[in-house]
Amino acid sequence: MTSSLEDADEERPDIETVGSRIVYENKWMKVREDQIRRRDGSHGIYGFVEKSDFVIIVPVQDGIVHLVQQYRYPIGRRQWEFPQGSWEDEPGADPRDLARGELEEETGLLAGNMQEAGQLYPLYGTVTQSYRIFLATDLKPGRKQLEQEEQDLVTRAFPLAEVEAMILNGTIQDAGTVASFGMLRLKGLI
Repeated sequence: MTSSLEDADEERPDIETVGSRIVYENKWMKVREDQIRRRDGSHGIYGFVEKSDFVIIVPVQDGIVHLVQQYRYPIGRRQWEFPQGSWEDEPGADPRDLARGELEEETGLLAGNMQEAGQLYPLYGTVTQSYRIFLATDLKPGRKQLEQEEQDLVTRAFPLAEVEAMILNGTIQDAGTVASFGMLRLKGLI
C-alpha cells in the first residue's frame, strides 16, 4: 500500500522551474537563478552554479602516493590534494581519457592501469558538478605540461601512511581528496 505522499511524488515534482536566467558566465562556470514553484504552490528562487564535471586521480605505486600542491585563490592558501581537473573545452570527454590527461599534465606520470572507483557530488545543494574517482597504478614517467593557471603547482610523493596522517591532522583539507581516499580505503583498493 502506498501513502498519499508517495502518490503525490508520482504526479508532480517537488519543485517546478517556472523561469530561469543566467546571472553570470565565464569559461569555467555559469551562475543560474531559477524562479520556482514548490509542491505547496508557493514561489521562490533557487540560485546555483553550473560547472563541468571533473576527475580526481589517486596515483599509487608500491605504497607511495603522488600529491600536488597549488595555491587555491578562493581560500588564499596552498593545499595538498590529489591531481584533479576538467577539460572546459571538451565537456563531453571520456572521463578515463580526462583522468589520464590530467595525471600526466599535473604530475608527469603515465598510468598503465586506470580504474574507476566511483562518482560523487561535492556540493549538490549549490553546484551541478560531479567528479569521478580514478585509481592510477603501474606508473611510469611521462611529460608534465602545466597550464598557465597551474604554474605554481608542485608534485611530491608520500608514503600512503603519511597521506593518511595528513588527512587526520588536517594538513589535507580538500574534500575531494579526503572523500577519494576514503572511497578507495573502503573498497580495499589502497
